Amino acid sequence: MPSDAARTAPRLERLTAEEARRRLEHARGTRLVQLRALTETGQSADDHLMSAQRDAIGRVLKEIDEAFARVEDGTYGTCVACAAPVPAERLEILPYTSHCVACRRGSL
Repeated sequence: MPSDAARTAPRLERLTAEEARRRLEHARGTRLVQLRALTETGQSADDHLMSAQRDAIGRVLKEIDEAFARVEDGTYGTCVACAAPVPAERLEILPYTSHCVACRRGSL
């Protein structure tokens, strides 16, 4: 018979993936609301600030989609640059992040 830890490990992993999906859905929903609000302002498409905001939101939505893929393939929470675990606190703030703090600082 498996130990308690062995029996609960897959369940904890699944809960972690479920929590990640929930946080990512929330982040996606927030960005879509922001995008909709920008669209509904009625300002000209030539407005550079509006265009920059739309582009930034689009980049974050792409990062969110990529994070969903990492959840599915089991690599969510692992830095794509150095393969170290991304701290849970960072994932709470930026659930779609793909890098640990050290690697993100190095890429700026």
